[in-house]
Amino acid sequence: MRHVMLALPSKGAIAEPALSFLADCGLRVEKPNPRQYTGSIPALPEVDVLFQRVIDVAYKVAEGTAPLGITGLDVVAEYGSDELIVVHPDLRFGQCRLVVAVPEAWIDVESMLDLAEVALDFREVHGRNLRVATTYPRNTRQFLHASGIHHFTIVQAEGAIEAAPTIGHADIIVDLVQTGTTLRENHLKALPDGVIIESQACLIGHRRTMLADPEVRETTRRLLEHMDAALEGKRHMQVTANIRGADPAAIARLVAANPLTRGLQGPTLAPIYGAEDGWYTVTIIVPSTTLLNAIEYLRSIGGVQAAATPVRYVFLERSPTYVALLKRLSG
Repeated sequence: MRHVMLALPSKGAIAEPALSFLADCGLRVEKPNPRQYTGSIPALPEVDVLFQRVIDVAYKVAEGTAPLGITGLDVVAEYGSDELIVVHPDLRFGQCRLVVAVPEAWIDVESMLDLAEVALDFREVHGRNLRVATTYPRNTRQFLHASGIHHFTIVQAEGAIEAAPTIGHADIIVDLVQTGTTLRENHLKALPDGVIIESQACLIGHRRTMLADPEVRETTRRLLEHMDAALEGKRHMQVTANIRGADPAAIARLVAANPLTRGLQGPTLAPIYGAEDGWYTVTIIVPSTTLLNAIEYLRSIGGVQAAATPVRYVFLERSPTYVALLKRLSG
């Protein structure tokens, strides 16, 4: 199998989380020299890693230089093309929002409708457009036009965009927000209905290469098997409890009678060595969100000494993300 390039962020908010995520998936990235822009994944020897800026990850995938890459959905929305396909939309890290933020001093501006009135006042009273600082001009234009704001000028900004209104470079900003702390520190407020994109890290691919190259599809499948298994594992806990009963089949039926303790595929029972006759250990895998309810039910049917451990991987019959990808490619 020939080598397939995977582009990863070299710097920025999702660079380290991307490496941590891959390691959690059993796909540790080796980078012998921190100054190098290449690496490898021992678990997938056919994959070569290329480190790029998050924007350049999208560019490399869109042009086909790298068939696969990890970047943010915000980057895809701003810089994507028809050749770029989102393979996995949510890797569950890098969550942020692209928002419209205005100065806190604008106490009468609490919505996009209020901002539209301000933009009109700027035009009619001050004779100029509302200045908007952002590094997302395409999505900003589309959103402002859709919100009824037409008299504005995009001010290209790099670095600390939050300072633009303070130094007089712009009136408002459109930028990524995680916690909102930086906005507050710069005396800005995000408008509640000014969320342009809900973003997180995603896996992207080059559509034409995916369609034409079976080896790239196979590498993608192997990559997604790891990712789906790790993400599914985070949703579950393995629970064991000791239960006494004369008939193991009756115990199993009692455990499986409740949807909370039915588990992924019913309970597993094993006799406890050295204990009195009739003692069995029940093992089930349940959603993390119902853990306590499942344990309380086991208690109610005689379960004791319940223990819960995280599940690292859950491999389903097939990678559901890969199955969905194949449907989109063929559609």
